[in-house]
Amino acid sequence: MAKPRIPRPTAAELDLLRTLWRLGPSSVRQVHEAQRRERPDLAYASVLRLMQIMHGKGLLKRDESQRSHVYSAAQPQGSLQTRLLDDLIHKAFAGSGKDLVLAALRGGRVSDAEREEIQRFLEENRDD
Repeated sequence: MAKPRIPRPTAAELDLLRTLWRLGPSSVRQVHEAQRRERPDLAYASVLRLMQIMHGKGLLKRDESQRSHVYSAAQPQGSLQTRLLDDLIHKAFAGSGKDLVLAALRGGRVSDAEREEIQRFLEENRDD
């Protein structure tokens, strides 16, 4: 039996997931406070509603054993990022990881420091 497919998060949901991955399991209030540092106008009710929707979609887990419910990401960050990357490579680059990497390198989205890190990674992982 195939396992259920977790839906692809929207931009707002991905932003909230990044906050949860950084904080770890958190209440709505904790997530709201963390996100307000970048978006001071963000309403608590908006964060609550989004987290409830994400829980319903299977993007978040909810621990209801405490007075304040504690939410956590349903998938680890690396796992979700890998799934999204696989999707992007398949859809936008006809399955070619090389084309994705070359597009990123050519597109000016990679800093000199990141290029050096990529170069070190390639050298350290070169097949002998």
